[in-house]
Amino acid sequence: MDRRDRRDRRDPPAPWRNESVTIPCPVCGHLFVPRGRQRVCSAACRQAAWRQRHPAAPETVSPPLPARSPRPATVYECPSCGTRLLGEQRCADCATFCRRLGPGGRCPHGEAPVALADLLPFLVKGGGPIPA
Repeated sequence: MDRRDRRDRRDPPAPWRNESVTIPCPVCGHLFVPRGRQRVCSAACRQAAWRQRHPAAPETVSPPLPARSPRPATVYECPSCGTRLLGEQRCADCATFCRRLGPGGRCPHGEAPVALADLLPFLVKGGGPIPA
């Protein structure tokens, strides 16, 4: 008899499948017989394991910023007569909807509404247009 035969007699043969082996559930600890690739004992434990792996994101304290500026601080321009309006989307003279120029306000030297996009070339050092 050689060594290989002796070793085979001492150790029980390894099962090809672990069909009759019970394992503990990693969530609740109950013993169960897995079917296929089952790792937890029930659907409730599967959901609890998923929640442990994917914690909820913390809620933000501040509300998200608006995508656009609020309407009272927005300058609009009528496409037909060229009148600029502050916070009004419809031209009173032409009764047409105006196009949005962007955020702005009243000019401190006059009454006409001025958009920030109109002032940007003057805010750059030297007063010239913004280089592209």
